[in-house]
Amino acid sequence: MSDTLFSQIIRREIPADIVFEDDRALAFRDINPQAPVHVLVIPKQPIAMVAEAQPTDEPLLGHLLWVAAQVAREQGLTNGYRLVINNGADAGQTVFHLHIHVLGGRSLQWPPG
Repeated sequence: MSDTLFSQIIRREIPADIVFEDDRALAFRDINPQAPVHVLVIPKQPIAMVAEAQPTDEPLLGHLLWVAAQVAREQGLTNGYRLVINNGADAGQTVFHLHIHVLGGRSLQWPPG
């Protein structure tokens, strides 16, 4: 996987408004928020997209969902929130480092795109 903007954030080469961090994941506010709360949850281990995850990544993928739920709680999203994972360019993925969008703080419409 090539070096990405998110890899640079993990290495602290680019500043980010970090809201959660542990040894496997990092969560930070999106610089172009699409909702009052818009946080990105990323693995510190580089995985370009869900389609490239390996069976050995299963514990990490589960951990990312747990982190997303924890971030939602900490951000006060008690009335609900949306988790979005874009997989590939046609789905709108622009940074090829797996990330989960945590969106909330307002009523979200469906369909999303």
